Amino acid sequence: MNEKTKNVSPLIRTDLAYDDYEFYQNQGISDFENSKYQVFDIPIFKSIVGKKASETIGKKEGTYYTVDLTELNIHDSKTIENVEKALASVLKNCLEENKLLGKKAFVVGLGNENVTPDAIGPYVIDNTIVTRHLAINNTLSEGFSNVSAMSPGVMGTTGIETYDVISTMSDKIGADFVIIVDALATNSIKRINKTIQITDTGIKPGSGVGNKRKEISYDTINKPVIAIGIPTVVDATTITVDTIQMVLKYLNLAMNNGTSKANNITMEPVKEDLTNSHPSNDTNVAFFGNFGNLSETEQRTLVEEVLTPQGYNLMVTPKEIDMEVEDLSKIIANSLNIALHPGLFNGYGMNNKIIIILALLVFSFINNTIIAFDYLKDITSEVEPVVFYHKVEPRVEIEKPVKKYIKTIYKYSVYFIFFFDIDNLPSVVETLNYT
Repeated sequence: MNEKTKNVSPLIRTDLAYDDYEFYQNQGISDFENSKYQVFDIPIFKSIVGKKASETIGKKEGTYYTVDLTELNIHDSKTIENVEKALASVLKNCLEENKLLGKKAFVVGLGNENVTPDAIGPYVIDNTIVTRHLAINNTLSEGFSNVSAMSPGVMGTTGIETYDVISTMSDKIGADFVIIVDALATNSIKRINKTIQITDTGIKPGSGVGNKRKEISYDTINKPVIAIGIPTVVDATTITVDTIQMVLKYLNLAMNNGTSKANNITMEPVKEDLTNSHPSNDTNVAFFGNFGNLSETEQRTLVEEVLTPQGYNLMVTPKEIDMEVEDLSKIIANSLNIALHPGLFNGYGMNNKIIIILALLVFSFINNTIIAFDYLKDITSEVEPVVFYHKVEPRVEIEKPVKKYIKTIYKYSVYFIFFFDIDNLPSVVETLNYT
């Protein structure tokens, strides 16, 4: 690699502002603020890109929220619930900062639903609660917003620029702002399907994969645009360099543990976390020669130079992408529903649930009381009066309907307590069958 190339930054193929922050944070870039906080134990990064930083990193000025899922199991029901609440909270903050709460929303799911890594947008639309038709008929309940939604497809299948569809439709339906959901690209393998970005800067569809379409933002459609995205692909350059860095950290850790030498790579597997392993230049050179002596930036540049002309700098996605996209799209949709329709979860809907549960409990109490007395009446009518004073103890006969009544009340209580949580249905059935 020549001297000229050595000072050139590699192409950072990413849509994530936090990727840019990590890449440039040690290069003295100004006007790029980043802070971290937690909501429901979910890490949130807030990045503010100023004018100078915008010119350097190529991202629009504005606020970028990054919901970090890298250390979480997004297939655990409790974790999913917390992620949905945290994401809804971030969305509310973003809407409040832009004074958009309660206004007419137009949710757009970008992407090709026939290509799984690009289908996150259309999948979200399938699970979004739309209410515009109710608002038109003046039947929209308190606690619900005017929401319309659509998936416009991609230009390759429709022949229509996405910008044209969104700008025209948003004007036609009188939307106050637009929420766009799309798949993104990242330059870090650890963030694939593990990061959700929310920004008020709009979006350039396909920019992460080098397929740039017309920008959709306030500057182009004259309406606020909130963009939500999840990185589902990464390029081969990133995979190559990240793998090399992990190998160096692995070898460094193994050497520190006394299980390896520079001239002997055979070792016991190292299962420890590699995050905090920082190999020295001597270690890098020992295993990778001159390549190991290059900085990460220079390594990326070199790999990019090698792969791109050969046509091998492919965009790659994990093999579990089908399941990941389905789960993540539901998380985003539920978060949108929570943020846009607080009446579903904040009092309005809950009050209705409480009323229904109490009414059903009262009904079950009255019903089972009648059944118990009818059963008791039948028993006493079939027994001779002398029985109560002779050999058969009445308590033995009377105890049965009482027990049955108590069991029935218990079953009703268990059922109604868990009635509105479908995840608990199997345990409820088991309980009822057992009793």
